[in-house]
Amino acid sequence: MNDTQAPSPYRDQVRRTLWHVLAVNLAVAAIKITVGLLTRSLAMVADGFHSTLDASSNVIGLLGNALAARPPDESHPYGHERFETIATLAIGGLLLGAAVEIGRGVVQRLVTGGTPAVSQISYAAMLTTLAVNVATVIYERRTGRALKSELLLADAAHTTTDVYVSLLVLVSLVVVSLGVAWFDVAMAAIIVGLIAVTAFQILRRTADVLVDGAATNPSPIEAVAAATPGVSRVTHVRSRGPQGAIHVDVDVDVDAAMTASQTHAIADEIQRRVANTVEGVGEVEVHFTPRREGAPDHLIVSRAVADALGLSVHEVTPVRTPVGVVLDMHVEMDGDLSLEDAHVRATEFERRVRAQLPDVVDVVTHIEPAPTGKGQAIQSEVADDIRRRVLEVAYTLYPTANWHDLRVLQEGDGFALTLHCHLPGEVTLDRAHAIAEQVETQIRAELPQVARVTIHTEPPE
Repeated sequence: MNDTQAPSPYRDQVRRTLWHVLAVNLAVAAIKITVGLLTRSLAMVADGFHSTLDASSNVIGLLGNALAARPPDESHPYGHERFETIATLAIGGLLLGAAVEIGRGVVQRLVTGGTPAVSQISYAAMLTTLAVNVATVIYERRTGRALKSELLLADAAHTTTDVYVSLLVLVSLVVVSLGVAWFDVAMAAIIVGLIAVTAFQILRRTADVLVDGAATNPSPIEAVAAATPGVSRVTHVRSRGPQGAIHVDVDVDVDAAMTASQTHAIADEIQRRVANTVEGVGEVEVHFTPRREGAPDHLIVSRAVADALGLSVHEVTPVRTPVGVVLDMHVEMDGDLSLEDAHVRATEFERRVRAQLPDVVDVVTHIEPAPTGKGQAIQSEVADDIRRRVLEVAYTLYPTANWHDLRVLQEGDGFALTLHCHLPGEVTLDRAHAIAEQVETQIRAELPQVARVTIHTEPPE
C-alpha cells in the first residue's frame, strides 16, 4: 500500500482556517480575562475562559485534521476520516467541561458575594471582541459549509456561543452599572446554559457519525440507482460517515445471467450518478442480487454464454415463430481458427443458449472473424486509392451525407475502414443503420481487399 499521498486541498483549507481562528480566539480570550479580572466581572471572566476553550478546540481541530489527512493504510484501510469526527467530539467535551467550571464560579459568587466594577474599558473590551467574534463565525461557517467540514461547522457553532455570551455580558454590564449586582451572576448562569446546549448538540451530531447513523436521505439515491439501465429493482440503500465523506451502500437486483463485466459497468454508472446527484458522497458500494423472476432476456443470456466460451456476439435478433423463438445473431471468433474448429465452438454455443432459454427452439449463428485489435493507420498510394474509391461509393449512394474522417487501417493481409457521416437529426435509428449497412455492403463488394467497414452516423453539429 502506498504510504505517501499528495496534500489534500480540502485539508489544507481546513488547516489554514483553524490557524486563523486560533490566533483570533487567543487574542479575544486574553482581552476578556484581563479586563474581567481587573473589574471583578464574573460574566466577563466566564466569557474569557469560554474563548480560551475556543482556542483549545482549534488546537484539537488542527490535530484531528492532520490525522484525518493521512491516506488509507493496512491498519486503517478505510482511511482516517473518523479522526476529524473524534476531534469534533473532543470540542463538544471541552464545551461541556467549560459549562461545569463556570457553573462552579456562579455558585461560589452566590456564596461569597461581591460586586463587579463597570468601566469604559469593560464596554470597549466587550464591543471589540464581539465584533471580532461575529466576523470569525461568518468566516468559519462559510468555509465549513463550502468544504462540508463537520469540524469547522462544530468550531463555528462553538464560536457562535461566544457571540451570544458577549451580548449577555454587555447586558450584564449595563444592568450592574445601574446598581443590580446580582444580575452579573444571573447572566453567568445563562451563559452556562448556552454553552451546555451547544455542547450537547455537537456531541449528538458526532455520536450519530460514530454509531453509523444515516448520513443522507436515501430517496434520491434510490431514484438514481433505479433509473440506471440494467437495474431491475433497488432493495436497500444505506449511508454513514461524516458530511463530505459519506459512504453509501446500494443493493440492487439484476438479471441472473449478467456477467461480471456487465455488473461492473452498472456499478460504475450508479456510482457516477449518485456522486453527481448527492452532495458530500465520497464512496458508493454497489451490491448485486441475481433476479430469476419472469422470462430471461435473450440478449443478456446470449452474451453471458458467449463470454463463458471466449466469444463475442452482436445483432442478437429474436424471431417469434408458431413453435417458439429463433435467435439470429453474429458470433465473432479468432480469424485464425479453422472452419471446422469454429463450427464446433458455434455448435456448443448454440446448445448452451438453447439450454438456458426454454422458449428458444433454434439458434442461427453467423460466424465472422473478430477484429484483431492490431490495425494500424497507413499512408500509401494504395491507401489513397482506397480512400478515393470509398468516397466515390459513399457519395454516389448518399451525396448529402457529408462523409468525413475516413481512415484506412492495415489488418493482416487486408484493410479495415472507419468512416463518419452526417444525417439529419430527425432520421430514425433504423433508417440510419440501414444507410450505413448499404454503404458498407457496397464498399466491400467493390473493394474485396477491405475486410471490415465501420460507419459512425451522427447528426450535424
